[in-house]
Amino acid sequence: MAERKKILLRLDPAVHDALARWAGDELRSTNAQIEFLLRRALADAGRLPRDAKGLPRRGRPPRPRHDEEAGGSDGAEGGRDGGVAEE
Repeated sequence: MAERKKILLRLDPAVHDALARWAGDELRSTNAQIEFLLRRALADAGRLPRDAKGLPRRGRPPRPRHDEEAGGSDGAEGGRDGGVAEE
C-alpha cells in the first residue's frame, strides 16, 4: 500500500473546534473527518479520481448479529430458565 500523504493545514481555531466536535459526533478523528469532507466535495464536483481508494476502515470490527452467534437459538435447548420447560 502506498504511503498516505502528510500535509500541514492551518485552520482558524473556531473552525478546528467545530470540525473536532462534528468528528466526535460521527466517531471519527478530526483528520478522518477532514478527509471525508474533502472526498465528498471532490465527488460532488465530479473531481474525485477514479483510482482513489476508499477510506480506510478503522476501529473495532462490527459485532456479529444475534442469529450468527454460537449456534443461534432455535428454542430446542431451553431458554433463560436453564432449560427447564414449563408445563
